[in-house]
Amino acid sequence: MLISTSRKPSQKTRKFCKNLAHATGSTSVNRGKMNMRELLLKALEVDEFNLAIVNEIKGNPSRISFYSNKGELLLTVLIGASDASEKMNIAPSQLKIVSEVDELNVLKDILDMDLVDKAEDNYILISKSDDLAAKINFVNKFGDKIDFQIKVKKILEVSND
Repeated sequence: MLISTSRKPSQKTRKFCKNLAHATGSTSVNRGKMNMRELLLKALEVDEFNLAIVNEIKGNPSRISFYSNKGELLLTVLIGASDASEKMNIAPSQLKIVSEVDELNVLKDILDMDLVDKAEDNYILISKSDDLAAKINFVNKFGDKIDFQIKVKKILEVSND
C-alpha cells in the first residue's frame, strides 16, 4: 500500500504516515503537488496496489481513505492517533490481522494480510472499544503492544466487494 497525505501536511501527519508505513511494510511518499491520478501512478511505479490518503484537522491525522489501484474508494475511517515515542520493533512481513470488528475486516485485502482468529506474534489487533468504533494496535513478536495506536472514531465507507 502506498501511504500519502493531503496537501501541505503538518509534521505530525507526516510522522504518522511514516510510522504507519513502517508498521505495515508499506511505502510512504510526500504528496507535494501530486493529484489523485499521479498518486495512483506512483503506487503502481513502486509496486503497491492500494493507496491510503491521510487527511488532517488542525495539524493532527483525522481521516484515512483507502483506495484501490483503480481509484475506487474501499474504506474511509475517522481517526485519532497516538505517536510512537520509541523505535517500533515489529516485522511487517510476518504481520497477520486479528479483528473483533467485522466492518474493518476489509483491511485484510487492503493490506494484503491474512485474517486469523488468534496470532502469537507480529499482528495487528483490531479491537472493540466502548467509546470508539475500534482500536488498532500493533503487537510485536514479544507480545508487546507498541506505542503506535490508531483510534477509529467512525467508519464512514466500506466497500462491499
